[in-house]
Amino acid sequence: MKAVGIIPARFNSTRFPGKPLADIRGKTMIRRVYEQAEKCHALAGVFVATDDERIIAEVNSFGGNAIMTSPKHTSGTDRCFEVLEKIGKDKYEVVVNIQGDEPFIHPEQIDKVVTCFHGKSHVQIATLAHQIADSRDLINPGIVKIVRNVKGEALYFSRSPIPFIREAKNSDWTKFFTYLKHIGIYAYRSDVLEKIVKLPPSSLEKAESLEQLRWLENGYAITVELTDKESFPVDYPEDLKKFI
Repeated sequence: MKAVGIIPARFNSTRFPGKPLADIRGKTMIRRVYEQAEKCHALAGVFVATDDERIIAEVNSFGGNAIMTSPKHTSGTDRCFEVLEKIGKDKYEVVVNIQGDEPFIHPEQIDKVVTCFHGKSHVQIATLAHQIADSRDLINPGIVKIVRNVKGEALYFSRSPIPFIREAKNSDWTKFFTYLKHIGIYAYRSDVLEKIVKLPPSSLEKAESLEQLRWLENGYAITVELTDKESFPVDYPEDLKKFI
């Protein structure tokens, strides 16, 4: 089974314009993400999907692969599929959507999400989750929570804490239930990716501003594998301070 890693990288981020080219310890963010992805044993190739010539030039400068995509895409998923079409839909069975704002993503996490498909033809989409220990994270809408069924598939993703513990105060909820934080990496079977990019935005997706709810609402299963590695995404310029 061949898997390809695709890193969507948009220049005009509302919260952090030019984020892929931000300097982190002497290297751009997109270069750090790319170099981490290249360390993965499970990937047969890595590409950056962007809509900006400056990012193309930066990726080319360090010998990486970058492909120009339409500026009209509203999600990284759409950008990933355009790249898949350009490199050949039949060349790779699995596509991994690697977040372009996690400069120190663990290669083991990328490998782990790919292994969800090994010997499991029923797996359509896969992602990762990490246990939440700090109760403050439960009420942070920037941290997406997941609940799973007994097969390890996502039941729901939410910006609100789920489930609600009726007989305890919020600060004690992590003592009564194993809460899971979503790690924003996805892997899709190539044929499934082709189908989900054609789906219109769903009511749940619009309510929570979470694209993956569109897939759930349309009956697609999302396998959720656990990881003991944390993630440290960069959403705002001030987030760079944690890497100094």
